[in-house]
This record gives sequence, structure tokens and C-alpha cells, in this order.
Amino acid sequence: QVQLVESGGGLVQAGGSLRLSCAASVRTFSSYVMAWFRQAPGKERDFVAAISWSGSTYYADSVKGRLTISRDNAKNTVYLQMNSLKPEDTAVYYCAARRGYYTEQRQSYNYWGQGTQVTVSS
Repeated sequence: QVQLVESGGGLVQAGGSLRLSCAASVRTFSSYVMAWFRQAPGKERDFVAAISWSGSTYYADSVKGRLTISRDNAKNTVYLQMNSLKPEDTAVYYCAARRGYYTEQRQSYNYWGQGTQVTVSS
């Protein structure tokens, strides 16, 4: 069983930065695709970014150039560096994990964290 715990959310002004972390309790962390999704009030949970076991990265068009996903396999942790934040980035951010290949389909991720709130004020 994989447990994921997110941290780092909070309130920030537009144009500011935050770094989210997701710690995974699993022995074979390096073999998992790790991803971030987000869900704004009244909306579906959408793909934000993913990183494969080899370090390849993938982003939603809306966050390219502003958000950066990375992983530290020695620490079993994945990060989401968020720069130039906008009010429309306000959402609960979820960490997710799956084995195998990269996908943006949330239904394909087997493990989820509890989420961390990010609020960007204008």
C-alpha cells in the first residue's frame, strides 16, 4: 500500500510562489509515476503535472512555464514549484501515484493524498 502526504499549501498573493511537497511511504518509489492534480470548487479534478520514473516531465498547457515538477527518489518525495501564481490557480492540490507509464487520466492513478489547499489572492 502507498500512502501519500502533501504539504506546503497556503495563501499567497498573485505573482507569488509556493512549493508543494508530497512524501510517499513506499519502498519502490522510484518505479512510480508521480503526478499533481488540482480541484477548484465546483469543478472536476484536473491534471497539472507528472514525472516519470526516469525523470521525464509533463504539464498541462495552463501551467507550462510557471510550475515545475521534480522528484527526489532518495527522499521518496515529489515537489511542485509554483511561480507567478494566478487567482485561477486556487484549488486543492492532490498528489497521485501509479506504476507503469505516464498518463493524464486521473482514473488511472491508484493512490492519492488528502490534498493541500492553495489560495491565490488578487
